[in-house]
Amino acid sequence: MLKVLCLFFIALFLSFQVQSQEFIIKGIVMDAPSNLPLEASTIYAESIQDSTLITYTISEKNGSFALEGKTALKEVHLYFSYNGYKSIVRKVALKSYLDLGVIEMEEQAQELKGVQVTGERVPITIKKDTLEFNADSFKTRPDATVEDVLKKLPGVEVDGDGKITVNGKEVSQVLVNGQVFFSNDPKVVTKSLPKEIINKIQITDTKTKTQEFTGEAGDGETKTINLTIKEDKNNGYLGRLAAGYGTDDRYQLNGLVNYFNGQERMSVIAGSNNINNSGFSFDEIYDMVGNSSGGVTFNNSGAFRIGDMSFGFGQGITTSSNVGASYANQQKDKYEVNGNYFFAYSDSFNDEKTSRENILPDGRFFTDSETNFNGNTNSNQGSANLEFDIDKTFRISLEPSINISRTNSVNERTTLSSDENGNAINSNSSLTRDDGYQSRFSNELTLFKKLDTLGRYVRLSITNDNRLNRNESNFNSIRNTFGDDASQDILDQQTNNNTKNDSYSAELTYRQVLVKDLFLDFGYEYENFQQNNTKFVFDFDPATLGYDNFNQLQSSDFKFSNIQQTPSLGLQRNNKKFRFGVTAYYKITTLENFDVIQNSAFEKTYENILFRANANYAIGENKSLSLWSNSRLNTPTVNQLQPIPNVSDPLNIVVGNQNLAPAVSNQTYINYNNYNWKERTGLYAYLGIFTEKGRVSPITTTTEDLLRTTTYDNIDGNYNLNGGFSLSKQIKKDSTYTLKYSIKPYFGYNKNIGFTNGSRLEAYALSLSPRVSATFNFRELVELEPEYGITFNDTRYNLDGVEDVNFISHNVGFKATTYWPENIVWGNDINYSYNGNVGPGFDRDALFWNMSLGVQMLKNNVTLKVSAYDLLNQNINTRRTTGQDFIQDFQGTVLQRYFMFSVTFKFDQFGGKKANKNSMFWVD
Repeated sequence: MLKVLCLFFIALFLSFQVQSQEFIIKGIVMDAPSNLPLEASTIYAESIQDSTLITYTISEKNGSFALEGKTALKEVHLYFSYNGYKSIVRKVALKSYLDLGVIEMEEQAQELKGVQVTGERVPITIKKDTLEFNADSFKTRPDATVEDVLKKLPGVEVDGDGKITVNGKEVSQVLVNGQVFFSNDPKVVTKSLPKEIINKIQITDTKTKTQEFTGEAGDGETKTINLTIKEDKNNGYLGRLAAGYGTDDRYQLNGLVNYFNGQERMSVIAGSNNINNSGFSFDEIYDMVGNSSGGVTFNNSGAFRIGDMSFGFGQGITTSSNVGASYANQQKDKYEVNGNYFFAYSDSFNDEKTSRENILPDGRFFTDSETNFNGNTNSNQGSANLEFDIDKTFRISLEPSINISRTNSVNERTTLSSDENGNAINSNSSLTRDDGYQSRFSNELTLFKKLDTLGRYVRLSITNDNRLNRNESNFNSIRNTFGDDASQDILDQQTNNNTKNDSYSAELTYRQVLVKDLFLDFGYEYENFQQNNTKFVFDFDPATLGYDNFNQLQSSDFKFSNIQQTPSLGLQRNNKKFRFGVTAYYKITTLENFDVIQNSAFEKTYENILFRANANYAIGENKSLSLWSNSRLNTPTVNQLQPIPNVSDPLNIVVGNQNLAPAVSNQTYINYNNYNWKERTGLYAYLGIFTEKGRVSPITTTTEDLLRTTTYDNIDGNYNLNGGFSLSKQIKKDSTYTLKYSIKPYFGYNKNIGFTNGSRLEAYALSLSPRVSATFNFRELVELEPEYGITFNDTRYNLDGVEDVNFISHNVGFKATTYWPENIVWGNDINYSYNGNVGPGFDRDALFWNMSLGVQMLKNNVTLKVSAYDLLNQNINTRRTTGQDFIQDFQGTVLQRYFMFSVTFKFDQFGGKKANKNSMFWVD
């Protein structure tokens, strides 16, 4: 069948190529009264019959344009659009070459004689700091989601995990009518809302709250997408319900209801499944199949996150259920409010096996482990974002959040260590049961006051973060050492651990205007972190059959505090052509710790000067060069500081070091961005270097019985260098086909320093990862998405007794979706992976194939579908990781092949005013 379909589409494609003709239309767009050129005006051609977008272009700085395309049509409507001006449309008979001369446009405020027409769909508009796309100008299938239309936009890429980038810059949030939709996680919006209700897709640089209030530009490091709802869809509701059941008792249920009333929105979302799926996707083709990560990408994570909410423990297979509600409303210059609540439950299990080669200066030993894990969580989470404009110069904002959760888990583990000859040296078996309770409340209060219209302002921010963690753990362990001095150690303990973390901070910023676009920032921040911890360990008493023997050595009752004071001075320049900022921080850090049980205490003060700098130079309309540098203080954790033995792994006892100092890291990043919206070509290149002075690193010593003791120390000399570029191109011919491809090579080089049994171990790792991908769409009947990536890894060590590591990995992906015959949807998602860094006994490669076949009924409101997950039953979860002194192979639980039948139902009802269309000047 696949071969027949391919031949059919090839025949259609060839027949179109014979009939179509190439054309080029040139001209100059000018302002009518002044005869000045209009740069970045949009010129586009549509078919007369059905208003299908054929091609578009953007005028140059001198107002000239060259509109190129290929179509079988003899006549088209040609549109001229510029923000603030009356749009013009002409009916044009196509020729291979046509020069229209000067096109004069008049401002919107003026009265024009002519015929007004409706239905203007300017495909792309370039405003001051916003790139705006008209969703209807980019043809998709009728039941497409927001994610589907984003894939059509030039310069926008969406990977298999739903991560969005705009010419290499990651999208940090997707808003709906300017407001958060459930979560800052973009996937919640892009995978759940239908494209049909979207009017404009606006892309801007992500801004801080301060930049939003002052109207400053963002730094450009990340992007924000705002979706505006069509006016006739902005009063009513839409809903999606889906249910599926399959073999091995696999199931998925999810539902979404949105109510829109102008700027007011209410939403309810719910889901339940046992296929490692977030339940927030309403994709008509590829939902109802599980998260394949762990197979083809050699990533075993069975957990997932939606914003700050997590499901599962990060391993194996997760059964999850969630229900949430969201509310948003705003009134310009008065208030903007949004809030949400979620309840989530998850149950995870995972069986895994690891084989680890431990590297010593004078030899090596091997550790084989098997683990069986089962755990469940339930959590309640609520958050809100409240902004109130007291007047045009004074804003108050609140961001409260609360989370309460419970966790229960059981973990069984067996471990055997042997020497290079295969002789058993030691073993350990353990059983751990945990019962925990966690709560968190955080809030940020911000007062913002503009002092004049030149840019002076004062900002006060007060935050708190209060966390409570109570955990009761039962730990049973039997450790055996073999040989001449054979011994056995048995642990049967109960641990009650109560931790309270309270963090408070206040930050005051004042901005003084020096000259136009040049500012001086004065700042002061006070941070107070307090941790109170009681860890009471009780050994089992055979006489009383209870946990009555208090273990003073492993118990602790301490109070740890980290107080930081940071005055700062910064210089900022905000200019359209060149922006920069440099800030110096003088950070005073005081660490204090007192343990009542261990009768130990320390107090230390550190003083550091840190810097942050950024610069952005606009080389041209579409080109920019950016530089970003930041130094950071990394304070040791209390576990790294506490000199209390941690025996949760009896084969590797961990003891903290209270003499540790904070580490100082510095990251410098430079990138070049050039996207030509006219040619739909993009180039994004970047280079970054990360260095760290005094990194807190583990230091392990090993005895003859292969028993390890690990502590920590500050080590210099670690660094990481990485870079790459992304070259992309979109080719569109009429409404017939679109080809979008990208080339993304990447390199990384890092140096990691550690110690093994007193010897300094240096690892130098080089990684090269070129990747190519493409998307080809033919008349919305078939879409093909091939992808290939190869990774070269080379790690070298300074010690002669440590072997270098060198391997190659391949990843091939191919996604094919057909929408023919009508109302039949057939999807295939195929991945092949080869991992050259896997040891004997572990699978190196796998061919992973998901398939779905669906039929759309009742005006596409109902979809019946049969899905196959891992059709060839080859899903694996193996990977090899290398560290400074080890090489480890891993294999864990993954989803196995299953088949699922599902039903998806859509229901919408909208009312209210019809959309107001901009008037358009018709020239014949």
